[in-house]
Amino acid sequence: MTTLTLSLAQMDVAHGDVEANFAAAAALVEEAARRGSDLVLLPELWDCGFALNRAAALASRPGEGLFARVSALARQHAIFIAGSMLEAGDGRVYNCATVFSSEGELLARYRKAHLISLMGEDRWLAPGDALVSVALPWGRTGLAICYDLRFPEVFRRLTLDGARLILLPASWPYPRWMHWRALTRARAIENQVFFAACNRVGQDAQYQFFGASALIDPWGARLVEAGEVPALLTAEADLARVDEERARLPALAERRADLYG
Repeated sequence: MTTLTLSLAQMDVAHGDVEANFAAAAALVEEAARRGSDLVLLPELWDCGFALNRAAALASRPGEGLFARVSALARQHAIFIAGSMLEAGDGRVYNCATVFSSEGELLARYRKAHLISLMGEDRWLAPGDALVSVALPWGRTGLAICYDLRFPEVFRRLTLDGARLILLPASWPYPRWMHWRALTRARAIENQVFFAACNRVGQDAQYQFFGASALIDPWGARLVEAGEVPALLTAEADLARVDEERARLPALAERRADLYG
């Protein structure tokens, strides 16, 4: 399998209301499955938004709480589910990107490495200390979260580790719309990968989120792109295109690792 049908679940997130957010996400997952999607990608912190002062109370451990409910949801609809939610572990709380299989198995967890001080994330959460990619039926897939987008080394490392698709759940607010569109496209082009970026919409007490979720191909074309309202985008990605584009323009093969590692 090299062709993936992917849905981006661009949703508003009710601040700190896990039950409302789970209900909204479940409806989007059900619709993605009805459309025949293999994978649905939810935004960053789709479970609670930036209610981080309550992070310790809202977080779940793998296999428990919201993790168990998402596992059951994936199994119920026979669809892979990815996104970011709060994870409790080791006496800390992490912003954790997850991938659940269509059988409900938790296949990968990536704890956000770069916490954005501008939005106070570093006050409440602990940073992760490892990058993560996972072998999935359509090809190796890398995980990153929102602010990671500003650190190109993350995506080059994932690419060199074999990633052909990168998933980025995000809560990226105004006024940084121009940065979002430029950087998502740049990461796809410079690594010659498919880049799936799912951003939230709506507003909390401090920030307005603009969406613009997109699936970008290895040439930099946006296959689909959302506006500023809730939406479920669905598109196909043929990961064989990754090899074709890298053969057509062999920039990765012509890297000077002797100069910069």
